[in-house]
Amino acid sequence: MIKSVCIVGCGWFGLPLAQALVAGGVKVFGSKRLQTEALSLQKLGINGFRLDLDDELQLSQERTEVEEALAADCLVINIPPGLRKAPDAYLQRLTKLKQLIAAKSYKKIVFVSTTGVYPQLDKVLSEQDASAHSEVSDKLLQAEALFSSLGNSVTVRFAGLVGPKRHPGRFLAGKTGLPDASAAVNLVHLNDCILAVSTLLFNEASRGVYNVCAPLHPTRQAFYRQAARELGLVEPQFLASEQTTDSGAEGRVVTGKQISSERLVSELNFEYQFSDPMDMLLAC
Repeated sequence: MIKSVCIVGCGWFGLPLAQALVAGGVKVFGSKRLQTEALSLQKLGINGFRLDLDDELQLSQERTEVEEALAADCLVINIPPGLRKAPDAYLQRLTKLKQLIAAKSYKKIVFVSTTGVYPQLDKVLSEQDASAHSEVSDKLLQAEALFSSLGNSVTVRFAGLVGPKRHPGRFLAGKTGLPDASAAVNLVHLNDCILAVSTLLFNEASRGVYNVCAPLHPTRQAFYRQAARELGLVEPQFLASEQTTDSGAEGRVVTGKQISSERLVSELNFEYQFSDPMDMLLAC
């Protein structure tokens, strides 16, 4: 039975995940890089602790507190890659974390990754289609590999994230001359991310890699125009030569990659709260 979970990285996703687990009666340890932010987690019923994987002095001085938190039954690793700003720092931090947990045995480790590991192919892509097609995807796959060999390890690949403070209507509003009007949208709502990771944590059968992406894929043009309208913003304009007549109806022509989450659905009986990205617009 799982009684405690440690979440490394209590940010936009990690914090609401922690709150959901606490509400379910689980003891949760959650890390922040700053001491003041770690202390603020206590007010939410989360055992906050400071963890700065770039700060050797902090790791040395607060080693007992860090080790106590990392000794939970399960571990969720949710460290933002930030590869554009510091391409090497991500792998260095994860390597340091792996060293810290080397002597520990977990009932489940969930490593949060991204569907950025998939190339831009005009097809439906499942978990085995990941490839090092760019410098970023290469580092993401290296990061996954650091933990995939550990016992009871699961990798979860999130599609584009939407939810509170991330309304997609702002992503492209007012822009013009945009390409790929008919390209498929691959998004997932925060609520489904929380539910998916919770499912993977508490299901003994979960193993390997799972995509988490809404099953339906409207076109970029249809979705982002509607998203802008929801906020009363200027609709994005796509290249005239690529515009579609997509109104969200069945039979629309969608191109580009479509991330499949069939494995999660079929193997673990997972049900999305938001199967259609269009339905996410009222829940952001």
